[in-house]
Amino acid sequence: MFAKPDAVRRNLVGEIIARMERRGFVLQDIKRITPTREQAEYHYEEHKNLSFFPGLVDFTISGPIVLMVWYGNITTARSLIGATRPWDAAVGTIRGDLGSSTPDNLVHCSDSEESAQRELELWFTPDPSKESPFLSVDTVGSVFTS
Repeated sequence: MFAKPDAVRRNLVGEIIARMERRGFVLQDIKRITPTREQAEYHYEEHKNLSFFPGLVDFTISGPIVLMVWYGNITTARSLIGATRPWDAAVGTIRGDLGSSTPDNLVHCSDSEESAQRELELWFTPDPSKESPFLSVDTVGSVFTS
């Protein structure tokens, strides 16, 4: 999971973390970075043939993001975050209460355990001697467990 540049600019990272923790998630690790274009393109590669891909990548690299490793259920996390489009997100969700547009919809959350593992491998490695080609020293990723 990561807080997108709009959440960082709007000083909402603490609110996002608080909501996750109140729901019972346990924060395992956290790091603030500014991703490279290469990292963002790889992260969102499943969308590369869709019309919104260039804007999503541009937005993702427009400022710092806060990457988080959480322990908890991925389905519950996605429910707490809310629908992709903030105007479709229920009141009480992060996007429903705090979001206003896309792609600046505050938070990215893996959609499956497989995606979470792929993202973890992109943003984080537990062994610093085995760096990912996309990994810089100050990066971390997100992972959920069921």
